[in-house]
Amino acid sequence: MTDIIDELQWRGLLAQTTDLDALRKALADGPVTLYCGFDPTAGSLHVGHLTQILTLARFQRAGHRPVALVGGGTGLIGDPKPTAERQMNSVETVRGWVGVLAGQLSSFLRFTPEGGRPEPTDAILADNGDWLGGINAIELLRDVGKHFSVNQMLARETVRSRLDGEGMSYTEFSYVLLQSYDFVQLYRRYGCTLQTGGSDQWGNITAGLDLIRRMDGNRPHGQAHALTTNLLTKADGTKFGKTESGTVWLDPELTTPYAFYQFWFNADDRDVVRYLKTFSFMGRAEIEELERQTEERPQARAAQRALAQELTTLVHGAEECRKAVDASLALFGRADLTELDAVTLDAALAEVPKVEVSGALEDLPGVADLFALSGLANSKSAARRAIKEGGAYVNNTKVTDQEARIGAGDVLRGRFVVLRKGKRNVGGVVLTG
Repeated sequence: MTDIIDELQWRGLLAQTTDLDALRKALADGPVTLYCGFDPTAGSLHVGHLTQILTLARFQRAGHRPVALVGGGTGLIGDPKPTAERQMNSVETVRGWVGVLAGQLSSFLRFTPEGGRPEPTDAILADNGDWLGGINAIELLRDVGKHFSVNQMLARETVRSRLDGEGMSYTEFSYVLLQSYDFVQLYRRYGCTLQTGGSDQWGNITAGLDLIRRMDGNRPHGQAHALTTNLLTKADGTKFGKTESGTVWLDPELTTPYAFYQFWFNADDRDVVRYLKTFSFMGRAEIEELERQTEERPQARAAQRALAQELTTLVHGAEECRKAVDASLALFGRADLTELDAVTLDAALAEVPKVEVSGALEDLPGVADLFALSGLANSKSAARRAIKEGGAYVNNTKVTDQEARIGAGDVLRGRFVVLRKGKRNVGGVVLTG
């Protein structure tokens, strides 16, 4: 069992805790059972969830037992947003998403293998629909609601910001009762005495602590605790986890492994060390060495490469990571494009300027036109100039003829042609029929 508090502190993750000395003692005396909740508000988790998922995994590696809670009940309501009412999804939709999220969470934690012997730190997967779905309105109001002060609920920052604007429905106003009751149920069922979450969840988490004290008197499992992690921001002021093409999902159908790899590989030098501390399992010495390399030779992108490879392997597996690396190298002439499969090529070209064309090969525009149509060159004349100067490539082969055209041998996997201008600017052509 290692000191997880020290681990979280040096990684810059620790934001708030209740009595830190008492929490340290409980963890030292452990194992402690802890939980974090994930509401199914979409058909996949995204990279913004990774901080909390990996925090659970860090606790497990430190000798504690994590509970990954999927909000099959709270997901029907939705944690209030600070600006507007959440759109409610159908019961059927939420149930489907519960299954997806459960599967995704299961890949990050160690569970008791089928037929294996349970260990004290084996993870638990729970769904709060199991207890919230069975409580009736009278029970909720009498047994749970009577312990909440409306004055305190109105003072919550999210509530205040909404009341100053469009207002808030009673449904979302009551969300804190449900999340707090989750903590009570997990305390009773599994002896769960610690809830973790982002720092924006502090009010919900401490409300759960208070409810345990009021309903159970902190018996029989002793004092419960709260711990939150810092919310991640980007140095350039843009929102973490967003790209020009949208949210970076963990589902490979929504964000391809190649695009996922590129998200981390393209991390700003100012952010990459924080990302390594937050998302990787690398030790201090290894991260400090990558930090030194970033300062001395930022163009090598050693830290970004290490981060991208670890996270892509963790989320999508070693084989998909290898394909993403190969594609990244091949696009820039450092590996064989013909070795890439159609799915990887399609994913890679989705991230660069490209043009879709149809028709017989002999009827397609010339190479110079395709450079311009794809957006890789500002105009046909600029493309012809790049060819003349030796800086234009088709499938990593230099083009020397300004009148060159695409031939059958230039089409990869029956659909794709990779264009490159200079060393770093990549584009593509996709044949649609």
